[in-house]
Amino acid sequence: MTEQRRLAAILVADVVGYSKLIGCDEAGTLAQLQALRTELIEPQIAKHAGRLFKSVGDGFLIEFSSAVQAVSCAKSIQEANVGHLPLRIGIHVGDVVVQGDDLMGDGVNVAARVEGIAESGGIAITRAVHEQVRDKLDLGFVDKGEIELKNIQRPVQVFVIRGAKIDDQAIALPLPDKPSIAVLPFENMSGDAEQEYFADGVVDEIITALSRFNSLFVIARNSSFTYKGKSVDIKQVGRELGVRYVLEGSIRKAANRVRITGQLVESETGSHLWADRFDGALEDVFTLQDVVTEKVIAHLTPSVERAEIERVRRKPTENLGAYDCYLRGLALFQTLSRENFDEVIGLFRRALQLDPENSSALGRLLACLANRAGWGIFDHSASERAEVARLVPRAVRIGRDDAVALGHTGYAIAYVLRDLAFAREQVDRALTLNPNLAGAWTYSGWICLWSGNPTTAIEHLLRSIRHDPLGMAGGRRSGLAHAYFFLDRHEEALRWAEGHLRDNPKAHPAYRIGAASAALAGKMNQAQSFAAGLKQIDPAFRVSRLQDHLGPYQHEFLEKYKQALRLAGLPE
Repeated sequence: MTEQRRLAAILVADVVGYSKLIGCDEAGTLAQLQALRTELIEPQIAKHAGRLFKSVGDGFLIEFSSAVQAVSCAKSIQEANVGHLPLRIGIHVGDVVVQGDDLMGDGVNVAARVEGIAESGGIAITRAVHEQVRDKLDLGFVDKGEIELKNIQRPVQVFVIRGAKIDDQAIALPLPDKPSIAVLPFENMSGDAEQEYFADGVVDEIITALSRFNSLFVIARNSSFTYKGKSVDIKQVGRELGVRYVLEGSIRKAANRVRITGQLVESETGSHLWADRFDGALEDVFTLQDVVTEKVIAHLTPSVERAEIERVRRKPTENLGAYDCYLRGLALFQTLSRENFDEVIGLFRRALQLDPENSSALGRLLACLANRAGWGIFDHSASERAEVARLVPRAVRIGRDDAVALGHTGYAIAYVLRDLAFAREQVDRALTLNPNLAGAWTYSGWICLWSGNPTTAIEHLLRSIRHDPLGMAGGRRSGLAHAYFFLDRHEEALRWAEGHLRDNPKAHPAYRIGAASAALAGKMNQAQSFAAGLKQIDPAFRVSRLQDHLGPYQHEFLEKYKQALRLAGLPE
């Protein structure tokens, strides 16, 4: 019998981090996978005239008669993938062997291997696909060159579409109505992996300094650092972050000397506006980063007055021992967990012992102390509340002109001391000093929520996402889930809770609000799955102790929350 063959465009998609998700919450992940298939993937396949010929675990294999249809379908899936499990997609056009309804052969195998190259939310295609779609679809393909693929005889040229959907923001963000900039992670040229925190910390200080200018729109550190360690296309970065300018560079730290190189690039054209190198002794590191910042400002905002440039030069501390502790704490602060709270708190306390006027370390210490209760850690809650009450006056005094410190301080005042009016004063001042500060907009959203204004909370939390579209969004997603929940928009609340769990599969707040939202949305299987996950990470949780985990919600909000958790099956 003659073997049946045909030419086909094969799309392979699978879920990113599926094994980890299954390990954390098997029932919930399987329910999300089924929803992903029925609510998103199958409708898009039908819309683009494709055929799902195989589904294995978390993987989907789809056939199209046209490469354009295949890529268009992939783009639509990624752009619509909000509230579902994250996907990566690979596409190849090649000869396939027909076996009933199934397809076999190199055409399928290459697509499966190429899929593994794509990033979360991204699409990877072979040269064969690119040749057929490049003049028909303007998607900003990035050439990754020829790549050796496992069990494929010859290298395959691969093109990628990075981040077709990241953090619920479309890839082509509109440019703000004022100069906009992202500062990418500087490459650590020291040859010492232990010094990575130093390079990251210097970039963080440059971002913070730039953010103090009302005349600039600045992308937050968390989004910029999603490009860390990657070969990037500046034009693509500009599209993904919605900025006109990108600052990139490197840092070499050896013995007592530091060299900082930097170059400013216009993202739309790829043109280099300037490039420079700055050398100095280690004790001059603050002066060096000030020089880099001033150069950027001079090119972006020629009308900025000299007095504002002087404000950028404010150093967080002159004590290098304290600065070292602060930077190490800052590196861990980006990924807080139940396991590293004590280490982060210890580093910020040590920084303050060495430099009592370090407002940046003090603000982040207060935020850590406040967040422990939210994560269900109550071992020192009474003493930590007393510590917050003791430190707040000092933080307000020494952080008066430090927007980052004031934002964290305001959050601690609201969450721990329950003084919303005083907290609002600090966060409002932080946003006056630095309207680009994503964290302050997040804290403002939470304070609005606790004050009984969930609609305003949503506005502020979404503004935080715009300033930090690619960063870890746990706090913002949790806030949005709670805000939509209290507006009786339980389906939307559930989607944001699911997104929070994708950021952090052990997030205590996400399990709580996810269980409550699913219960009131009538999705009892999902509600029970969230409840089971909560009991797994916190067996001692009880509905009657809910207020111990929460900020100062109004009584009617708290009672609705409790009733929903009871409905989800959590113990009283």
